[in-house]
Amino acid sequence: MAKKAKTEEEGASGDEAPKSRKKLFMIIGVVLLAAAGGGGWFFLKKPSPEQIAAAEAAAKAKNPIAFLDMKDMMIGMSNGGQQDRQPIMKIKVVLEIADAKAADQVKPLLPRVEDAFQVFMRELRPSDLEGSAGMYRLKEELLRRVNLTVYPAKVDAVLFKELLVQ
Repeated sequence: MAKKAKTEEEGASGDEAPKSRKKLFMIIGVVLLAAAGGGGWFFLKKPSPEQIAAAEAAAKAKNPIAFLDMKDMMIGMSNGGQQDRQPIMKIKVVLEIADAKAADQVKPLLPRVEDAFQVFMRELRPSDLEGSAGMYRLKEELLRRVNLTVYPAKVDAVLFKELLVQ
């Protein structure tokens, strides 16, 4: 009889295990379906045109970009002893500043910026400006020098309006 009681208990617990697993799988399935449906709704929902326009207006109002024109500069470049006449560079530069308040801080420092540019560019050779890589290096070096000069204000980009080497 003891053996019979054990088999009945095992049978009873054996019946409960498949039912509880079925319930567990059903609960997991329902949760996964709900998560997939909510995720699909979230990703497929498109913002209205009013919401898009409001976000763009807020972004524009937040950071008005300022551009500062610098004076035209004509600079005698280093010829490296290879030529009889000295090469000349004519350059027009615009500084891009993300914050209009920073532009007001940079304006009084423009003579220092021009001086830093001229000291650097006087040592350049025409071969230093060849190709797009030369222009990129010149832009990056001028940006580094202008940011050192106007610190704590920050200039975001140096833009060339004109660059002529003769």
